[in-house]
Amino acid sequence: MQRRHAVRRPVAARQSSTVRSPLMELEQAFLSLVQGVEPLTMPARLVCDEPDRAAWPVDLIRTHLAHPSTRPELREQTWREVIRRARSLGAPWDVVAVAMSVPVLRRMLARLARPAQLERAEVEQEALAGVAAALCTVDLDGERLDRELFRAADRAVHRLVYAARQKCLRESDLEVDHPRHPGMMLAEEVGEPVDEFTVLAQALQAGVVTAEEARLIARTRLHGEQMKALAGEWGVSWRQLYRHRSAAEQHLTAYLRHRIQER
Repeated sequence: MQRRHAVRRPVAARQSSTVRSPLMELEQAFLSLVQGVEPLTMPARLVCDEPDRAAWPVDLIRTHLAHPSTRPELREQTWREVIRRARSLGAPWDVVAVAMSVPVLRRMLARLARPAQLERAEVEQEALAGVAAALCTVDLDGERLDRELFRAADRAVHRLVYAARQKCLRESDLEVDHPRHPGMMLAEEVGEPVDEFTVLAQALQAGVVTAEEARLIARTRLHGEQMKALAGEWGVSWRQLYRHRSAAEQHLTAYLRHRIQER
């Protein structure tokens, strides 16, 4: 006689007042589907050999789907039905289909070695996008549909990590080769005072950079302050701050090159 699964629904954690991550946002949307008097359900037989009732809420379906004791055949037919509903019925089954992957994605991302400047929210968003894209292309007649979804998420995440590492290497090389920003180095060719603060002040006066951008360049490039500390101080992500500084430095470099050409 086969062992019956214990039927216990997970309790939703109290939501924090802080900004939620992409996985948390998806989880909130998913759990909202099982609240109220008519929760979204699926046939319990899909994922359990001896269910206690005909239909289970989708959160309980997911709990059994992720449980290691669930037979592979049951897991396979459940994923096939979830993906079929997502494709043919759309909302809210598209949300359910992606949310079914969350337990595995959490474990996968917990093991990921990501660069420090790459925020977890970006990685989560990329993983979810990989799953969502694969839901539209995976062969419903194929085997191990869940494995195809998680492989797609893994590929998407590792592409993001690789790009972040390459960017970090490029910036490290730039710091080694040019201790000062290359735009500052161009000031030597202008034939005017090459003090970096003077160059920034002149660019600020000319409207090439804003006061905020000038402070950002001065504090990180000239004073050597860490971008991580500044990102926390300014209330933005590392990625946003790097993009902001890069854009300002491009304007500064173009400004100095233009002055060289005028001479």
